[in-house]
Amino acid sequence: MDGEVIVVGGGVVGCAIAYYLARQGASVTVVERGELAGEASGAAAGMLAPLAEAHGPGSFLDLCLASLALFPSLARDLAEVTGLDIGYRPCGLLRVALSPEQEEALRGRLRWQQGTGLPLLWLTGEEARAMEPALSPRVRAAVLSPREAQVEPRPLAQALAAAARGMGARFLLSTPVLGIVGRGRRVLGVRTPGGVLRGGQVVVAAGPWTGRLLEGIGLRLPTPPRRGQMLAYRGRPLQRIVWGPQGYLVPKEGDTTYVGATVEAVGFRCRTTVRGLASLRRLARTLVPALGRAEVVSAWAGLRPGSPDGLPIIGPLPGWQGLSVASGHFRNGILLAPITGRLLAQALAGQPTDLPLAPFSPARFLG
Repeated sequence: MDGEVIVVGGGVVGCAIAYYLARQGASVTVVERGELAGEASGAAAGMLAPLAEAHGPGSFLDLCLASLALFPSLARDLAEVTGLDIGYRPCGLLRVALSPEQEEALRGRLRWQQGTGLPLLWLTGEEARAMEPALSPRVRAAVLSPREAQVEPRPLAQALAAAARGMGARFLLSTPVLGIVGRGRRVLGVRTPGGVLRGGQVVVAAGPWTGRLLEGIGLRLPTPPRRGQMLAYRGRPLQRIVWGPQGYLVPKEGDTTYVGATVEAVGFRCRTTVRGLASLRRLARTLVPALGRAEVVSAWAGLRPGSPDGLPIIGPLPGWQGLSVASGHFRNGILLAPITGRLLAQALAGQPTDLPLAPFSPARFLG
């Protein structure tokens, strides 16, 4: 590809794009208004759980599964090149049902999930508690998915950035992008407080702020913020991720358990609330009663980028030369970062992509 590629946004998606571009020999500059993984990426639980978000077979599920498959080798490669551990742990995941209706829904999901190639096992409540004794006696049934996993989001972003730097990429932190610079529909770079950074390609991966930035050049691409509140308990009564009808529990290194997460359309108000945290505490003690007596050691919130149809927005902007987007990943930014970076790097290099980008094209929102 010709000229510098400027990536706007230093979250895990932006860092993954930089990494895969640099691997292809591209000249890359990442521009981030704060620190790496300083927004939604740093607030995430780090689950790699493709079967949790997809509602059936299709392009989105294919995207999630393809990204999950990249993580084992990515973790090894990043550790070898940078010496950094991204915390990749195939701890497995239990999806649980607490009522007859939930059990029926779980069976229905299992029927199509068995076609994914991932190993899955139906468990009775007793069998689930034999694996995870802390689970509530209310758990009637569960599905074990042993290959779903987790990572540590901040170390993942830092390792991707370190590897990209080692291949020549630049990272400009504490550098806000004030606007996109262009001539007609040809993008020439971005404007920062220090002046214009020129590039042959600009990729906007600025989370929910993506749409705001594009408004400056007359584009209306919806990437609405969706607040997610989380909390952490001291103690780790589980070995596996547990996903219930109202949320999830993630056992983390350092003897903590994450509980998440709310989904709230409250604009750009990134703060915890009494009501939101109370709902998480109810969720935790419903799934694992012992957490009702555990100490809450921290609570936080993040703003995830949504989209009108719930699918990520990935690819070149039609009618524009040199402008692409990677946003709208909602609750799946950590999981989808590697495949997003890989596919965009392929597309910008004019190569065939591993998966079709058409279902995720920003064209679907630009009439």
